[in-house]
Amino acid sequence: MNKNSSNIMALAPNTPNKRETVCIFGTGDFGRALGHKIIQSGYPVVFGSRSTQTSSLIPKDAEVLSHAEAAQKAAIIIIAIQRQHYNFLTPLAEILHGKVLVDVSNNLKINQYPESNAEYLAQLVPGAKVVKAFNTVSAWALQSGTLDASRQVFVCGDDMGAKQMVIDIVRALGLTPLDQGSLSAAQEIENYPLQLFPMWKFPILLSLGLTTFFFFYCLTRDVIYPSVYENKDFSFFIAISIPNRICPIMALILLALVYLPGVLAAIIQLYRGTKYRRFPVWLDKWMLCRKQLGLVALAFASLHVLYTLVIPIRSFVRWRISSQIVSQALNNKTEPLNTTNAWLSDSYLALGILGFFLFVLLGITSLPSVSNNVNWREFRFVQSKLGYLTLILCTAHTLVYGGNRFLSPSSYRWYLPNAYMLSLIVPCILLVVKFVLVFPCLDKPLTRIRQGWERNPQYSE
Repeated sequence: MNKNSSNIMALAPNTPNKRETVCIFGTGDFGRALGHKIIQSGYPVVFGSRSTQTSSLIPKDAEVLSHAEAAQKAAIIIIAIQRQHYNFLTPLAEILHGKVLVDVSNNLKINQYPESNAEYLAQLVPGAKVVKAFNTVSAWALQSGTLDASRQVFVCGDDMGAKQMVIDIVRALGLTPLDQGSLSAAQEIENYPLQLFPMWKFPILLSLGLTTFFFFYCLTRDVIYPSVYENKDFSFFIAISIPNRICPIMALILLALVYLPGVLAAIIQLYRGTKYRRFPVWLDKWMLCRKQLGLVALAFASLHVLYTLVIPIRSFVRWRISSQIVSQALNNKTEPLNTTNAWLSDSYLALGILGFFLFVLLGITSLPSVSNNVNWREFRFVQSKLGYLTLILCTAHTLVYGGNRFLSPSSYRWYLPNAYMLSLIVPCILLVVKFVLVFPCLDKPLTRIRQGWERNPQYSE
């Protein structure tokens, strides 16, 4: 069966032709947008409001009644108001008894209250069946037809029947419900929209730290050193040359850091002889943000390509080429083609092109819309096998670029090696260790461990 068929089926709810009336408490932007979308899906909608006067903003097919009258007409009531205004529900407790109350609210900051808004609502109206849903969808997303926004809707609640009724509505709207379990998960669901790139924090901070280090490192070698010892002003290197040194360095190091935690995890599993013990917390967090590290690495690699393309039009490069031509003309001597250098140059460029092509392929396959259309084996082949091939090509690209300069004394200014030499440390160590782990004497027991075999079962946690 086609893998996507289950997703398509999920969008077609198994609901009766005549759908139950849905009540919405609140006529704000979100309440109106959600009401309009629910009406389009075939559900009758009634609004409960302090003012029963119909406004042009209210969907024309919806009724506007008082809270008590609206609640009596529906089994499902969506509370589209803020938590601080929930107190008006207390006098309605008798009417709301046995009703399904859907809490859609969010807070201004993470963990603003001791309990979630949904749990607080359940305390105010103990006879109602409270479900948390729709807080991850915006009014704009509903108005735009959810074509340009996330379709995922987290749903949680203690009553399975009530939760299923809400899930049916979510599917009728063309959204994808994700059952998060009991109402105790509401706190996490409410915190989710408030998180600012939670999985990007470590990759971004690491990238900023390494970029700052290599910037001052290159500034010292390529600008300050010539100024002190050669009385040359190369301060303009800050605009193009130094960034074009930093970008490939960062791309290579970050790409290596994507695969390093997997190697460390394999070593830990071999040492413990089991896969049933948790990794250290730092390794768990590192493995969870590998996708983000890879995308940041791809961004640096793309910048390197753009910086490289503008090299021929740089004033400094054109001046250096013209100076060499004039020098050869004055000396009446043409330098012969160095075939070895030509091979090194072409090999360096070819490795870079192939490495960047695979780099882009890795980035594309990490997109949800692409990864959802491949099976696990295909995804693993691209991200693992082709990923290591990308790392090998990019490492070889840097090694060929260095050529014989690794042993040249002129490459060490103030005893500092070229920055690209530092970038080779992590990937080279990683590739050597990975090569060792491929040996049958290590690969076979590691495969058995990952299949569930334990060396010392009594010590597993």
